[in-house]
Amino acid sequence: MLYYLFRYLDTLDIPGAGVFNYISFRSAAAVITSLIISLLIGKRIIGFLQRKQIGETIRNLDLEGQYRKQGTPSMGGIIIIASIIIPSLLFARLDNVYIILMLITTVWLGFIGFMDDYIKVFKKNKEGLAGRFKIIGQISLGLIVALTLYISKDAVIRVDVVAPRNATVAQYDVSQMEPENEFPQTTAVNIKSTKTTIPFVKNNEFDYSWLVPFAQGETKQLLGWLVFVVVVIFIVVSVSNGVNLTDGLDGLATGTSAVSGVTLGVLAYVSGNIIYADYLNIMYIPNIGELVIFVSAFAGATIGFLWYNSYPAQVFMGDTGSLTLGGIIAVLAIIIRKELLIPILCGIFLVENLSVVMQVSWFRRTKRLYGEGRRIFLMAPLHHHYQKKGYPEPKIVTRFWIVAIILAVFSVVTLKMR
Repeated sequence: MLYYLFRYLDTLDIPGAGVFNYISFRSAAAVITSLIISLLIGKRIIGFLQRKQIGETIRNLDLEGQYRKQGTPSMGGIIIIASIIIPSLLFARLDNVYIILMLITTVWLGFIGFMDDYIKVFKKNKEGLAGRFKIIGQISLGLIVALTLYISKDAVIRVDVVAPRNATVAQYDVSQMEPENEFPQTTAVNIKSTKTTIPFVKNNEFDYSWLVPFAQGETKQLLGWLVFVVVVIFIVVSVSNGVNLTDGLDGLATGTSAVSGVTLGVLAYVSGNIIYADYLNIMYIPNIGELVIFVSAFAGATIGFLWYNSYPAQVFMGDTGSLTLGGIIAVLAIIIRKELLIPILCGIFLVENLSVVMQVSWFRRTKRLYGEGRRIFLMAPLHHHYQKKGYPEPKIVTRFWIVAIILAVFSVVTLKMR
């Protein structure tokens, strides 16, 4: 909102008003505001949750220090959500389709997580919101994201096409142009596309329509979008649940989410800057740079929340925070066309997810074969396995952070590793 105010003041030639035109300034303002909000309201919200006796109920999992967490306030994800939304509303352009999608994602999954925590805490139902309702909510969000990217005229990528000299975009069909046209010229045009970035490949673009080689023309493009919709839904569900599973130790999900979010912010910045995109030979996405303001607010919110969530935690984010953080990371990656980097960038979440799947699958299989279930890990998710092995909680969290940073650096390096 302040962006529009200062843009108006700039038209009046008021000194200093033009500074809001710079993404770098608004990003800095967003991260500072987000930090201040999370630190200031965090203590108040924690006190409110304590007064309402909104504390964590601990099951006996035979883990060291588990009963220390008994009664620690949950639902702290409210702090994260407020610290993301308020700076985004203040400093981002609210007519940007990508900002709108990120705000919808934050509110949508925040509400689902809040309902889950509310049922657990106030209704004393440890199961929380029924799993089918969570999945329906996540699938619905995936549909909203995918259809918006399909319908919105602003959700485009820029490509270079070869056209006859002096031709305009309206005079030719991009899909039918051939390089051998007489007197060709290269023209940059914005198009709707299901292209994305694939790491470790020289020509690092992959089009989902390639997965339907049996189709042609408009049918192929339509089926490509249908494949894209399925992929988006899968990513939203997987990553949001992955962060949820990772949220088992003090500061673990918060720190790893911050690392992933900041990395996606860097990728959004270079993808939205035509000079850097051309230098790195990556896909240029018009108007995507505005997401840097949102990511700055995201970084400030997670780091500020870490002040209270680091060991020993004064508050837990609950599903209110974990589902929201996972959804934000997933949708960010999809919007900037870097979703195929998720297995690397979000390697911590992936391994945590896989550890649960492997544990449950192996237990059921061995029980069916031998009449007694056997385990791969001492306990799943994976961070509990290391707790069972006797590692102190802070050491596990710190080492997971280090691995997350290594994966983040590797993800950025993939821009040139092809």
